[in-house]
Amino acid sequence: MIKSLYVRVVLSYMIAVIIGLVSTYFLTLLFLTSFGDQYAEKLQSQLRKDSRTIHELYLSSGMEKARDQLKERDLDGKYDILIYDSSSRLLENTAGDTPQELYSISNQTVRTVLNGETYLGADISVEELFVGLPYDYDGERYALFVQVSERTALSLISKLLLFALAINLLVGGLIILVAARYIVKPLLGMKAAAERMAKGEFNIQLKWAKRKDELGRLAQSINGMAAQVGQLETMRQNFVSNVSHEIQSPLTSISGFSKALQQSGLSEEERSRYLSIIQNESERLSRLSDNLLKLASLDSQHHPFEPRVYDLDEQLRKAVVASEPHWANKAIEWQLQLPKTKIKADEDQLNQVWVNLLGNAIKFTPEGGRIGIRIVRHSEWIEIVVSDNGIGIPIAERTKVFERFYKADESHNKMKTGSGLGLAIVRKIVMGHKGTVTIGGNSDGGTTVTVALPQQN
Repeated sequence: MIKSLYVRVVLSYMIAVIIGLVSTYFLTLLFLTSFGDQYAEKLQSQLRKDSRTIHELYLSSGMEKARDQLKERDLDGKYDILIYDSSSRLLENTAGDTPQELYSISNQTVRTVLNGETYLGADISVEELFVGLPYDYDGERYALFVQVSERTALSLISKLLLFALAINLLVGGLIILVAARYIVKPLLGMKAAAERMAKGEFNIQLKWAKRKDELGRLAQSINGMAAQVGQLETMRQNFVSNVSHEIQSPLTSISGFSKALQQSGLSEEERSRYLSIIQNESERLSRLSDNLLKLASLDSQHHPFEPRVYDLDEQLRKAVVASEPHWANKAIEWQLQLPKTKIKADEDQLNQVWVNLLGNAIKFTPEGGRIGIRIVRHSEWIEIVVSDNGIGIPIAERTKVFERFYKADESHNKMKTGSGLGLAIVRKIVMGHKGTVTIGGNSDGGTTVTVALPQQN
């Protein structure tokens, strides 16, 4: 099976040429067979008529003035005049000084005319288009032959060539038209699909995707692009919806408790609680804004990336110390296995990774719980494993938690606030370092997050 559009186009052209030539040959042959004799008969009839006129001119004007008379009647270029003397010697040839006989005039034919007979041709055919007439001048007998000139013969050949070219063009054009439709129709369909996509319609499945040539691969690409753009559009709509929801919730709380503070008769305890709620919701909005800006910066491909060699173990210890205000009151036990480790990475970005991972671990680990951090070094990779004995994440949701605004088992964690952007930022940063991040479970029901980063030599 031919799988290349280029080869198909070339073959279509070759087939068009071959069929055109074959058709031209047979149709021209058919034309000559059907109409050649009729044309020759018509031409010879005209020849006989004009030969009598020419004969009369030679009789009335003489041999010297007859040629001028032929030019005046436009017969000089149409026919060639050959005159033989009584010795069968060619005396005059109006085609030129050198004899240019298109038709073979035998000596016997010349002698027949010299004997006073008119020669009209043995039969009607394109092979013998000349007439012989006896011509008496100054007491001498001559044989005057009128034959179709070279110009007239070339005109006939030109007409046949034009007929053949017309047939070739018609047949070849029809074949090329069919072949072009085979190419143009899919392109028009793809153009229409692109216009539909521009209008926001992404449910597109081009039927030409099953073809094995370049057009088939292009149709497959358009189908895939439509599906991906459709997914992106769905994600965009969900993103806008989630952002609106995440912003609306704290704004509603802030607005409601602000109005409550305006009421008289509130106790100091109630006023303090309302102010605390407003402050917490404001901080929540601020974190959401920061996370959205960070994600937008990471998505833009222009986020600063400044890798340098530093101590990874020391960075993780500082992250634990920095998060102390969040875990101090929960009496969390820390298990650290942090051997001396150098890494080349963007320190600020990875610090955001550890802050987000430790924040989640602290948030979902109960009082008196345990959080472990360990570094495992391999030949080409460095693994940072953060584990806890908290509520855990169901297996079906362990890949979804990296999606933006996704919150695992939200119905069971209504008291655990968050925007659902933390792990999305983690994955974005880790992927930017050409690493991977995965989530697993513990034997005690908790969660293990493993970040694998390439080892720098």
